[in-house]
Amino acid sequence: MLDKKPSATRRIPLVIATVAIGGLAGFAALYGLGLSRAPSGDPVCRTAVATASRIAPLAHGEVAALTMASAPLKLPDLAFEDADGKPKKLSDFRGKTLLVNLWATWCVPCRKEMPALDELQGKLAGPNFEVVAINIDTRDPDKPKSFLKEANLTRLGYFSDPKAKVFQDLKAIGRALGMPTSVLVDPQGCEIATIAGPAEWASEDALKLLRAATGKAAASL
Repeated sequence: MLDKKPSATRRIPLVIATVAIGGLAGFAALYGLGLSRAPSGDPVCRTAVATASRIAPLAHGEVAALTMASAPLKLPDLAFEDADGKPKKLSDFRGKTLLVNLWATWCVPCRKEMPALDELQGKLAGPNFEVVAINIDTRDPDKPKSFLKEANLTRLGYFSDPKAKVFQDLKAIGRALGMPTSVLVDPQGCEIATIAGPAEWASEDALKLLRAATGKAAASL
């Protein structure tokens, strides 16, 4: 009669295969668990993503380069100074939709963009919206102030970060690749959209999009 019991040598591959399959299953379970627990962003920022989706059709023409937020992202609480040298933070502006802009006098596209930002501030600034343009010149602190004065750009508030840490903070989350950089931020400090490079912020294209972002009725466009 044939011995139907598997020999010891035959059982070894079977045991190895079982252990391998079990190991893969365990890895898959752990991997799946890791994915399920992977952070999906700050829940508070889901509203900002919804806003981005709602206004996306308006991102054309002069603001076609805007990249809309596709996942919840709360910005770092950027720290900088006001015109008097007093400390300010992004969280000081909670409750307003912001256009946060980083600029420097050594950046030619930045200088060309500043008049449009100044005009935008004059047209839309109020309880619901503000342009927060942060200068990151690291050498002569009087140079950016002189530039704004000589160009008669008087409607923008003056904010600065002579250490340029705000740029590094945004770069760390992939939102500052060059200069100028602008981030549209919702009242909770969450990203709505980002643009690398200048834009005609005082154009009708920009005004319509920004008014929509602040929730203003189409009748005000």
